[in-house]
Amino acid sequence: MTDLYCVMGHPVEHSRSPWIHARFAELTGQQLEYGRRLAPLDDFAGAVAAFRAQTTGTARGCNVTVPFKFEAAALSQHLTPRAALAQAVNVLSFRDDGVHGDNSDGIGLVNDIRVHAGVTLADSELLLLGAGGGSAGVLGPLLEAGPRRVVVANRTLSKAIALVQRHAALALQHGVTLEAQALDSVPGRFDVLVNATASSLSGGEVPVPASVLKPGALAVDMMYGAAAAGFMDWARAHGAVPRDGLGMLVEQAAEAFEIWRGVRPPTAPVLAELRALVEAK
Repeated sequence: MTDLYCVMGHPVEHSRSPWIHARFAELTGQQLEYGRRLAPLDDFAGAVAAFRAQTTGTARGCNVTVPFKFEAAALSQHLTPRAALAQAVNVLSFRDDGVHGDNSDGIGLVNDIRVHAGVTLADSELLLLGAGGGSAGVLGPLLEAGPRRVVVANRTLSKAIALVQRHAALALQHGVTLEAQALDSVPGRFDVLVNATASSLSGGEVPVPASVLKPGALAVDMMYGAAAAGFMDWARAHGAVPRDGLGMLVEQAAEAFEIWRGVRPPTAPVLAELRALVEAK
């Protein structure tokens, strides 16, 4: 029986995850099939159950994208510490003892910033925009990378406060000043800006003024392709170094692949190939 994996979301047709995991499998000699599955907005659990019930192979795992990362956490019977802290899951593993949930978003983002962008997060000042599932998944690993200060800014301040409070002990452990702010009142300027809001996906404007950027700051959007173009142009126009979410996508996928298969795939060649594909369109 073939080992089956998928990415599940709504929408999901744009996802590059099947291509990435196919390349990982080729490069590591793993045998598997990976596809896309559109989940109904009101029945994520049912979509997971239907995937697991397939008879064409054995469902081993599932990547979870918007808007189901919180539902995936609730569905999981076993959570890793990082997923429990985030309360959001983007990697489901189906094992004999139940559904295991993990979150590879944060380590994927950190690895992309460190390895592919060549930026050191230690002792930096970092601004994280948004307090939803994307931000929840990355905040823990960002804190563990040792920045001096992290500000979580969100349109609804109470959500940013809740996210910050949940991560307060981790921030203290790593000596990081962690605070919550409203999007329209972010104080200071930052070395790194990470946009985890839905502004790019919806075609909206960047939700903070350019005054938050230090000269030469790294500005990262979790989106990629056409969705990230507006943010990238904004960052470039204001003297920042723009970066889209392709590197994060590949790195978080590599983490998921290792969780499922026990093998770490190479990411640099896959990212280079994927970027060439995206930019050719």
